[in-house]
Amino acid sequence: MKTEKRLLGARIKEIRKSKELSQEKLSERVGIDAKHLSRIEVGGSFPSFDTLAKLATTLDVELKDFFEFVHVTENPKELRKTINSLLKEATEDQLKIAVKVLRAIVR
Repeated sequence: MKTEKRLLGARIKEIRKSKELSQEKLSERVGIDAKHLSRIEVGGSFPSFDTLAKLATTLDVELKDFFEFVHVTENPKELRKTINSLLKEATEDQLKIAVKVLRAIVR
């Protein structure tokens, strides 16, 4: 199972590549060392919040986009855990919408 550091790093790398940026270019624009960015992308270290914010701004994505890595797991148990976690945070209106969406998908 991948650790959160590896998942975050892989997601940053995925977004960077989708923007057709090299590690060198991105690190230069963010103001960090290319080796540091490399360590982040392979899961060797977590970026600081400031670095994460600069990465998001430079890559033109929202911070939350770095943490959307449900698509990399095929484990149903993990998917259910993620759904349950999201539902615990949902408002009553969001829960009603979630039920409608899930019913439409499952049926």
